[in-house]
Amino acid sequence: MTSNDARITNFYTEYDEASRLRATAVGRLEFQRTRELLRQRLPPAPARVLDVGGGPGTHARWLTRAGYEVLLLDPVPKHVEQARSLAPGCSAALGDARDLPLPSESFEVVLLLGPLYHLADRADRLKALQEARRVAVPGGLVAAAGISRYSLMQDYTVSAGLSPELLAGEVSQVVSTGSYDGSRGFTVVHFHTAAELTKEAIEAGINGVSVHGIEGPGWAYVVAAGRFADQDAAGALLADAIATARLADKQGVLTDASAHVLAVGTA
Repeated sequence: MTSNDARITNFYTEYDEASRLRATAVGRLEFQRTRELLRQRLPPAPARVLDVGGGPGTHARWLTRAGYEVLLLDPVPKHVEQARSLAPGCSAALGDARDLPLPSESFEVVLLLGPLYHLADRADRLKALQEARRVAVPGGLVAAAGISRYSLMQDYTVSAGLSPELLAGEVSQVVSTGSYDGSRGFTVVHFHTAAELTKEAIEAGINGVSVHGIEGPGWAYVVAAGRFADQDAAGALLADAIATARLADKQGVLTDASAHVLAVGTA
């Protein structure tokens, strides 16, 4: 297995990723829209799904319940143990997206819903995408998520405002380069534009790539409601946020205004 950045492993050993997509309204928005976008393209069950960087098994759980045969790989030991408990119908093991210990053409679906934004080097991201394409059967679905290049700017704006120091420092750096060193409350991460994620997927040999805004342009309002009112108030905005995300996606606009973007294509 290719060496993983210790800062990322250490972060997720302490951070409760298992509750992230359930505990807040914006987390539920990300989960529901990701599931919705995947369901539009998934082959019928039972099909073999490889969930690369699948974390504690949040998506593996609904996939196995829907009848899919799921193998989850993740570089964080804590996540593997959590996945075995949260999604007992899946198989879970340690693994690295850049060096999958699996034969070629062995899965109908390959998901990369977490690895790409923790691979700071473009060469590593291309390797992960190439590996996903390699282990997918010809014509198999490959879906890869990225964090939007502009999400940090939006997040800071609705949370506490952009101070001159933040605007001149990490926010400007992320907007201009996509790189973030994890110095403030997160870990090492690369922020994608929709065009950049599309280009990387195509360069890795994935066919028919389309890119979608997961949460849509309304996600920041859900965040603001949760922080300045409460999660019940934020939850009341979910239906409208989902409807807005669907409309924006249908029209092919405001993709980069989402917190996350999803590229889908075939091997």
